[in-house]
Amino acid sequence: MNRRAYPSDVSDEEWALVLPYLTLAPLEAPQRKYDLREVFNALRWMVRTGAQWDYLPHDFPPPHIVQAQAYRWMNRGVFEDLVHNLRMTLRMLQGKAAHPSAAIYYQLCA
Repeated sequence: MNRRAYPSDVSDEEWALVLPYLTLAPLEAPQRKYDLREVFNALRWMVRTGAQWDYLPHDFPPPHIVQAQAYRWMNRGVFEDLVHNLRMTLRMLQGKAAHPSAAIYYQLCA
């Protein structure tokens, strides 16, 4: 990374956790022109600031690259998979079963 870090940048520990979910193609794939971590950092910056794509700072990969990769990740459900697996891990660390044994049904009355 040849830029100053933003507060939204992923830490090394976070990157180690999310990388297996985000790698839809090999990191050294010939079509990969931009570092995947920088693309993810740009997406995190967008989410944190709420800015429009065209306002992405110039030291990140181009907005169209970040947007296209974000859509690929969302279409593949990688964030849902990550949250699901993290939830199961946290349950097990609390001494609970990975999956809840009961569910609560709640219906809103109109």
